Amino acid sequence: MQFPIPTIESFLEPKWSELDKLRSIVGNFFEKNQIEEEHFSPIYMVATELVENGIKYGDFSSEYPYISLKLSKKKNKIITEVKNHISENSIQNLHKLNAKIQWIRGFQNPFEAYVESLKEVSGKQLQEGESGLGLVRIAYEGQSLLDFYVDENTNLTIIAEYHY
Repeated sequence: MQFPIPTIESFLEPKWSELDKLRSIVGNFFEKNQIEEEHFSPIYMVATELVENGIKYGDFSSEYPYISLKLSKKKNKIITEVKNHISENSIQNLHKLNAKIQWIRGFQNPFEAYVESLKEVSGKQLQEGESGLGLVRIAYEGQSLLDFYVDENTNLTIIAEYHY
């Protein structure tokens, strides 16, 4: 007999004010699944970073005008998934996303990638609202493995898997 996977899914508008809801969404998930409080901060940070990226890079002029945040618990891991629509012209950004994830995976541990990213951004002019650290923060501070996929409707889902 298979048991259902404990999951919570929320739909957020692509507005910065929606980030205020994340603390209670993650908190409700933790309470519902009786997860120890020590894991809250990394998961909250991961959810915030991924939703921020969805707001920044999503295309909300389609029939998918929102961001989906899904939290799941499977055995000893918490999976955070954020889905948003992207434009068909976003292939360049997908290549950058893939390259960044592969770059992070190329290090022995995420701390090394984090340090290298800090060095890189310290000497670089960044766009307003861009730190260049989001994905490495998820890997290092959020202790999460990253992956992504794009479905047939051009919806991007980024997955962060946290083991505890």
